[in-house]
Amino acid sequence: MAKKKITGKSRAGKKPSKAEANLSGNLLKTVAAVFLLLFLVVAAGFFFQKYYPLSTFRQPESSESTASKYRHLKAAPPAYEIFPKQERIPPADRAIRKSPPGGLPRVAIIIDDFGYDIDIARKFSELNAEITFAILPYSPQGKKIAQIAKAKNLEIMLHLPLEPSEYPRVNPGPGVLLSSMSPDALIEQLTKDLDFIPHIRGVNNHMGSEITTISTKMYQIFSILKKRDLFFVDSKTSSDSLCKPSARLLKLPFGERDVFLDHAVDSDSIRKQIRTLLRIAQRQGEAIGIGHPHKTTYQVLREKLPEIKAEVQLVKASSIVEIMGE
Repeated sequence: MAKKKITGKSRAGKKPSKAEANLSGNLLKTVAAVFLLLFLVVAAGFFFQKYYPLSTFRQPESSESTASKYRHLKAAPPAYEIFPKQERIPPADRAIRKSPPGGLPRVAIIIDDFGYDIDIARKFSELNAEITFAILPYSPQGKKIAQIAKAKNLEIMLHLPLEPSEYPRVNPGPGVLLSSMSPDALIEQLTKDLDFIPHIRGVNNHMGSEITTISTKMYQIFSILKKRDLFFVDSKTSSDSLCKPSARLLKLPFGERDVFLDHAVDSDSIRKQIRTLLRIAQRQGEAIGIGHPHKTTYQVLREKLPEIKAEVQLVKASSIVEIMGE
């Protein structure tokens, strides 16, 4: 019995064989390789989500699902606009036109970003002035606001969300057209956007400082607008915009913004911008001003309307756009 105990003790203290050592080493290497692989997968996922977010590649939602998703939205609307860093009076590069009968130059005032506040939309519609309404697609009150404008015989445009250079940090909202979209996906989403707001006569861009600088994308967009007999007004959110030459090539009725009325939401600043708009109209015979549905913008417009009507003729945006080269 003593002999057996001694034998067992020597076996317990026996060093592992070479095969056992190799097996243990291989197991450690396998575990290390698995952890390394997991680390690389997580790192790659982080990189692609940061620089190539999934929303860039996502196919556009159907009109029905997007509409229902935002129908009861009570949150604030998307950012009204990303204004150019330096807002300045543009050069007089339009041909000087003869003033219409009455001797007054023509001015179109477009109010963008309608769709989220029906009360402010109703106030603008009751100004007793020719104001063009630009309404965001999939906005919770967009269809109702279009009916309010239609009842007042005011012109309605689609305020089309386009990719800004700040995307995806800044999201223009539902229905946005992205530079990463294939032609088929872009046209499909554009069609749904156009169908969402009733009674539209034209389109202008919401943001878009990125995609308006890509001529191929603007050709795709403008080809659909031309088929639908719509016009386009460039909000000029980028000095590098290629909307004008693209519209000239496709012979699309076109206009461009001369002044943002409320890039600074301050009464004195808005009054100053209105004076600038009138001065440009007097110089070139016509001008386009773009504002937003701020209460301050509404109050200043209501205050300045007698002066505006004394100096210019307020007209629909469609009255100012033209097919260039004709």
